[in-house]
Amino acid sequence: MARPVTLCTGQWADLPVEELARKCDEFGFDGLELACWGDHFEVDKALAEDDYCAKKRKTLDKHNMQVFAISNHLVGQAVLDIIDQRHKAILPPRVWGDGDPAGVNARAAEEMKNTARAAQRLGVEVVNCFTGSSIWHLLYSFPPVPPEMIDDGFKLLAERWNPILDVFGECGVKFALEVHPTEIAFDLVTAERAIEALDGREEFGFNFDPSHLIWQGVDPVEFIRAFPDRIFHVHMKDAIVTLDGRSGILSSHLDFGDPRRGWDFRSLGRGSVNFEEIIRALNEAHYTGPLSVEWEDTGMDRDHGAMEACEFVRNIDFEPSQVSFDAAFDKP
Repeated sequence: MARPVTLCTGQWADLPVEELARKCDEFGFDGLELACWGDHFEVDKALAEDDYCAKKRKTLDKHNMQVFAISNHLVGQAVLDIIDQRHKAILPPRVWGDGDPAGVNARAAEEMKNTARAAQRLGVEVVNCFTGSSIWHLLYSFPPVPPEMIDDGFKLLAERWNPILDVFGECGVKFALEVHPTEIAFDLVTAERAIEALDGREEFGFNFDPSHLIWQGVDPVEFIRAFPDRIFHVHMKDAIVTLDGRSGILSSHLDFGDPRRGWDFRSLGRGSVNFEEIIRALNEAHYTGPLSVEWEDTGMDRDHGAMEACEFVRNIDFEPSQVSFDAAFDKP
């Protein structure tokens, strides 16, 4: 049976969830990956109102939408980050509070624990998220960065996230980190180090997204092969490198969509990601979960892009063979 095709709702949070569900039914999606902002999935209401999750399910059922995962990337970012004014724009007021950095970190950690509890109430087993990073600003080692400073960043990961992951374990919910620039794990090597820092605990794994790997020069297929048992969820998202001799891979402080950038996101099938090989690698890893379209392309109408992306995923996905192609022949 083909994997379900869902839409990550984070880039559509300006629309009420029922309107988006109706659209996605028309577009051909099987379900939604609900973002924990807008009215798509509200963690505080899920815990405070006994019928909130049932009502949410009823709304989705009305439009033939399943839900396999929720996403709380924005709050997760604030758990490890060095907090500044940028975070106010992405956090709920109850998490931002008075903006005191230590308080924001602490409230974000509590909100992530509650996200696991809310996911359990909704009946989903995966929360996709960011962790943030206290050491991202040390990426380029000048002034020279002592190894101890990087070590401290991974120690802080364990200190702040282990108590959160304890709650995930109690709730029977998996935490799926989207490996991504500005996170503690942003490539294959740092993903390995994050697992080590957390003592390999089983609640911690990955929301695989090739678009954030390919422009860094990391082969997305090698990432799947490195962590076959920790791919808890999959984002289908494309990107393209557009270096022209003038642009740089670090994007030159230019916004997404600026043609002078060295790379950018593209609608599925219009970038450089080899999704054929990704499907083969996911089959090898025995991944049977949803393929969730995270659609971002500033140069394309999003309704057109969503419909096109849904069709693209259905066309590119296939089941692994259950028999060797040469099984009909005798073998010595």
